[in-house]
Amino acid sequence: MKEYLLNWQKQYLADLTTDILPFWLKYGRDRVNGGVYTCVDRDGTLMDSTKSVWFQGRCGYIYAFAYNNVEKKQEYLDFSRCCIDFIEAHCIDRTDGRMYFEVMADGTPLRKRRYVFSECFAAIAMSEYALASGEKQYAEKALHLFKEIRRFIATPGMLPPKYLPTQPAIGHSVTMILINTAACIRRVIADEVLDRQIDESIELLKLFIHPEYKALLETVAPDGSLIDTLAGRTINPGHCIETSWFLLEEAKYRGWDKELTRMALEILDWSWDWGWDDEYGGIINFRDCKGFPSQDYSQDMKFWWPQTEAVIATLYAYEAAGNDKYLEMHRKASEWMYNHLPDREYGEWYGYLHRDGTVAQPAKGNIFKGPFHIPRMLIKSSMLINEILKTK
Repeated sequence: MKEYLLNWQKQYLADLTTDILPFWLKYGRDRVNGGVYTCVDRDGTLMDSTKSVWFQGRCGYIYAFAYNNVEKKQEYLDFSRCCIDFIEAHCIDRTDGRMYFEVMADGTPLRKRRYVFSECFAAIAMSEYALASGEKQYAEKALHLFKEIRRFIATPGMLPPKYLPTQPAIGHSVTMILINTAACIRRVIADEVLDRQIDESIELLKLFIHPEYKALLETVAPDGSLIDTLAGRTINPGHCIETSWFLLEEAKYRGWDKELTRMALEILDWSWDWGWDDEYGGIINFRDCKGFPSQDYSQDMKFWWPQTEAVIATLYAYEAAGNDKYLEMHRKASEWMYNHLPDREYGEWYGYLHRDGTVAQPAKGNIFKGPFHIPRMLIKSSMLINEILKTK
């Protein structure tokens, strides 16, 4: 077990420091306007100068996270600060305090959406940068932004509903992201609202858990009941697996809380069974809890990010339970990922594969893919391996 984990740790850190982080420093950083570009082709050529506001925060977080946990390189810290500065200068709508979804290269606003993900990613960037730089004001900014996120969610009309009131529904995505956002901020600044949000989100998550289908659903009625439609029956295995490790992280913070650990492992086990492709390997995108065909066009594709979430979650599960089945799941996830995602010629990893693992499109980034899931997995997995080896 020790040799197995050390070999993977060596691989993860090598890819992080010699491939992934250098790729985005070279091709992503905008040294004219600030911030990061993510719409780059296979070889790093800029395809579109539109900037994802999600990725200003995500990139700011990742490079500070690498600085804090891998190597204290000044260029990591500088890139993180560059993204945060761009957010503060250009990505906030001053009329209502909410953030944009897309902006132009110089920060000119292009589009807003009804979600709070731009704000969540900005908050974790600020909190991680505070830890890296020692500048307490960024922890305070992260906490202030988190309280604004809660206000946006609680204020009627601030975030338009996805569906009209004829079909009331609640979504899994915001519920789970607030757990991770609060946990990241809590590392650098204490406030009861952070623990309260985590407790509230955990209770709300229980509404999405449907043992009759052995599934955590993406959308349910406000009372947790099944919405018996194509959308209401959707399972997103990668998303659920990500939720499982958010819960395991919180269970660990609480001294391995037994009930929370049980809940997280159950979600992981169910979601692996729904998501793992026994024929071709890898985690597929969507399933229907009643077994009907999923309506999403990408339903059986293999995207990059569910694979990375499976690697983190199985390591956390092994740390929590000590069950060798999670090491076997980790082996399957890591081997499939390394057999299909890395681009051996130009560097970085592909993001969009067909079910059989062949490349669907070779670009290294777009509005949704950039320096986040892959480097987070490489850093987090290396940290988890250290922790496992200390205790087992």
